[in-house]
Amino acid sequence: MKTQTKLLALIALLLVIGNTFAQQKSKKPNILFIAVDDLKPILGCYGNALVKTPNIDRLAKMSTVFSSNYCQQAVCGPTRASLMTGKRPDATKIWDLKTQMRDVNPDIVTLPQYLVTQGYTTVGIGKIFHPSSADQKIDPVSWTLPYIFADASDYANGLGKPANAQYQSPETKEFFAKKSKVAVAEKPKKDDGDDENPTSTKGPSSECIDVPDNAYEDGVNALQAKDEIIKLVEAKSPFFFAVGFRKPHLPFVAPKKYWDLYNRNDMPIASFQEHSQNGPLLAYHKSGELRNYTDIPEFATRSGDSLHIGLKLEKQKELVHGYYAAVSYMDAQVGILLNTLESLGELDNTIIVLWGDHGWHLGDHDLWQKHTNFEQATRAPLLIAAPRFTGGSSASLTEHLDIFPTICDLAGVPIPAQLDGKSLKPIMKDKKAAVKSYAVSQYPRKLSKAEQKELGYESGKLMGYAFRTDKYRFVIWMNNFTSKIPFNADKIYAKELYDYTTDPLEKVNVVNSPAYKKIAKDMYATMESYFKSQLN
Repeated sequence: MKTQTKLLALIALLLVIGNTFAQQKSKKPNILFIAVDDLKPILGCYGNALVKTPNIDRLAKMSTVFSSNYCQQAVCGPTRASLMTGKRPDATKIWDLKTQMRDVNPDIVTLPQYLVTQGYTTVGIGKIFHPSSADQKIDPVSWTLPYIFADASDYANGLGKPANAQYQSPETKEFFAKKSKVAVAEKPKKDDGDDENPTSTKGPSSECIDVPDNAYEDGVNALQAKDEIIKLVEAKSPFFFAVGFRKPHLPFVAPKKYWDLYNRNDMPIASFQEHSQNGPLLAYHKSGELRNYTDIPEFATRSGDSLHIGLKLEKQKELVHGYYAAVSYMDAQVGILLNTLESLGELDNTIIVLWGDHGWHLGDHDLWQKHTNFEQATRAPLLIAAPRFTGGSSASLTEHLDIFPTICDLAGVPIPAQLDGKSLKPIMKDKKAAVKSYAVSQYPRKLSKAEQKELGYESGKLMGYAFRTDKYRFVIWMNNFTSKIPFNADKIYAKELYDYTTDPLEKVNVVNSPAYKKIAKDMYATMESYFKSQLN
C-alpha cells in the first residue's frame, strides 16, 4: 500500500513538473524595446575605448552585437517609420519630417500593433515614432495601455519641465521666455520639407550644469519606465515595452557629472574634413540643423549657401565632448532598465533590443548631424539579447528592417508575409551566418530651380540609393524616381563608389576609375536586380 501511495505521489509530482514546464515553454517572452535618438556606434561594445558606456556594454555581453547594421534613411521620421513597420521608405512613403504615416498609408501595420494580435500588452514612453510621422505623435493604435508622458512635477528639485523640452539653465530658460513673446511672423518656417531647416526656435548647442539625471526628460522617463516594468511583470501577461531616449540628439545636454567623465583635450577630431574627390556635390549638406543653434554661427568659418561649415577646432572639441557626455548620460538610463529587470528576476528571460535610429556625422567630410548616404550617417548600432542565446559580435550585414521579423521569430509568433526585412535569428545562433549580401539606405535631395532648368528636368526631386556590401558602397542618384516604378537609366543624375578596404574614410569616389570598372559594373547589376525586386 505504501509503495502504491509513493508511486501515485511520484506520478502527481511529474505531472506538476510537466505542466509547469509546458506553461513556461508556451508563455511568450517579454520584450523590452529601447530606441535611442542619433546614436552612432561609438560604444565600448563597438570597440570605442574612450566612451564610457558600462551599461550598454553589460547588455552587449548577453546580446548579439550587429557591427554592420544600417538604417534605411538617415533622418528620424523615415527611419523610425521604416523600422517600426518593417517596410522600406518607398513603401511607407515617409521620406521627410512632415508626412504623417497613416495619411499616406492608413492600413500599414506597426510592430507593437501586430504584437497586440498575438496576445501582447503594448505600451510606450519617450520618442519611438518621430512625432511628425505618427498620428497624435505616438500612433495610438499601436498601444494597448495609455502612452506615458512626463509631467512638470516629475522633474527633479522643482525645476519643472526644461525650456524647449531641453534646457534647465536659468539663463537659457530666460532666453526662451523672451523668445516666446516673438511675433509669429518671426518664427521659423517649417513648410518646405527641408530636414535641415528649423521647426522651432533653437538655443545653445550644449548645456553642462550640475543637476540630477531626472532634471531632463531621459532621466524622468527612465524612472517612469522602471515603475512601469514592475507593473508589467506583476501583471504576468507578455508585454512589449518601448522606451525611447532622446540623447545624444542635439542639443548636447547632460548633467555635469557625465561631462566630467571626459577630458576635452582627449576628444577625437575627424581626420578627413573635406568632400570626397570626384564626389557629387549633392551628396553633402550645409549642416543646417547644427547651424540653427545660437552659438554655432560665430564658430563657422564659412556661411551663406556654402556646403562647408568649417567649424573652429575649439567648437569641434566642445561638440564631440558634448556628444560623448550625452551618450554616457543615456547609458546610465539604460542601466536603470537593466537593473529593474534583474531585481525582478526577469533580465535573462526577456528579449531586449537596443537600437540607434541612424548614425551621426561628427565633422567627417566637414559634415555634422545625419542626412546623407555616407557610412557615418547610415551605420547604426543594434543589440539583441534573447533567452537561450549566447552573446557575441557579428559582422554580417543587417538592416533596421530586420528588427520586426527578428522579434517575431524570437517571440515564437508568425512573421507577417508583407515585411521587407529578414529574421536575424540565424545570425544569433551562428555569428558567422549571413542573411543578406547588401544593405540599402536612401536619401532625398532637391535641385535648385536653376540646375533643374539647366538639365531640362521636369522635377527637381532626386533620390539617392546606397548599396552597402562588406567592401563597397555604390550610390545611384535618380531624378524623379522611387523603387516602386520601373528603373530607367535615363533618370540617373550621378553615381558614387567607395572601397572600404582601401578607403574607409570615403576620400575618393572611384566609380569612373578604370581599376574599378568590373566592380562598378557588378554593383550596378546588384542595383538593377534590387529595383526589379521592389516591383513585385
